[in-house]
Amino acid sequence: MAKKLRIDWFLFAVAAGLALFGSVMVYSASAMISLKETGGQTQYAYFYKQFIFTLVGLGVMYATSRIHYRWYQQKWFVYGFLTITLILLLAVFGFPAINGAHRWVRFPGMSFQPSELAKLALPVFLAYFLTKNEDLVGDFRETVLPCAMILAFLGGLIFFEPDLGTLIVLCGIFVSVYFSAGAKLLHIATAVLILFSVGAAAIVFAPWRMRRLMAFLEPCSEENRISAGYQVCQSLMGIGSGGIFGEGFAHGQQKLFYLPYPYSDFIFANIGEELGLVGTLAIVAAFLILLWRGTRAALLAPDRFGMLLGIGIITGIIVQALFNISVVISILPAKGIPLPFISYGGSSIIITLFAVGILLNISQHAGFVSFEKGIHATKTSRKTRKKLKKRKPVKRRTRR
Repeated sequence: MAKKLRIDWFLFAVAAGLALFGSVMVYSASAMISLKETGGQTQYAYFYKQFIFTLVGLGVMYATSRIHYRWYQQKWFVYGFLTITLILLLAVFGFPAINGAHRWVRFPGMSFQPSELAKLALPVFLAYFLTKNEDLVGDFRETVLPCAMILAFLGGLIFFEPDLGTLIVLCGIFVSVYFSAGAKLLHIATAVLILFSVGAAAIVFAPWRMRRLMAFLEPCSEENRISAGYQVCQSLMGIGSGGIFGEGFAHGQQKLFYLPYPYSDFIFANIGEELGLVGTLAIVAAFLILLWRGTRAALLAPDRFGMLLGIGIITGIIVQALFNISVVISILPAKGIPLPFISYGGSSIIITLFAVGILLNISQHAGFVSFEKGIHATKTSRKTRKKLKKRKPVKRRTRR
């Protein structure tokens, strides 16, 4: 049995803190909207749901941290998880569209977003496949093509929902994991070029995306501030009015039916308005700490599978956070994608905390290297080294 280190409570605390903080900010951003939707009955409708999802997610994270990450390396799990994800991504097209998009599988009293599963299914598959074919990573036919096909299947279904933001996250995971596996730079450059071309075509041939791109250049112009640039313009107004220390918790104005979806895609703008520059920098710092601890866990993993899986998971979380924050502050064109741990949504918070649980388990096995006949520590204790020194050398018999 492999010796386990202590759980990385630093990583656990940051993830749990962000999730609980998100529940509080969801309340602040959705209170008035909840009152309107419930006819003045309650202002806690969104908060109660998000808080329950957060508690479930935290339980899932802790439970997952107790499961050895190599359990996910089993062939039946990898392909079973991938198959279920593909089936659910197909199933969304059987449900009525919401705001022009097919992104949810709905059950009585709840809904589920399968694209969140894809953010975990892809790194699990890539880590498994690239570990299994370690000696053939540079072979186009044996490794590059199969991995690219899985990305195409997952990304294609998500693209037609349509959801370009999640597709970009999947592409970031693919590039980072494949690069970490030792792929040829030519293959990486080719993949980046193809993905960039697909993204450019998706923008050029979609009129609404072109309008968003044009609005991105001047979001608050007279023409755009009431059309394609409305969300970003209201977001910038909210962040700007927050100043350094903010207007105070629950005192924001943009959430009062000016800024669309202040509790989900644009919750970072609400944080900036109410908690100011100090609050937004604290969120950025928390994600930087998460990046540090997650990357550390991956790089210190005892085997190739753990390393690749950890890199895929932390890349997905950080790319998504970077994308969301960049959209809110108008560094990138507007695209709906939640802020991990903080935005409203049960699928997002539970799956993200589940992924962090896997990272926590990987971190518990850091510093140990696995061999065919067991797992041995890379660093032995002082007592162990003394015992090894005292051992008499074994005499080998030579054949005459």
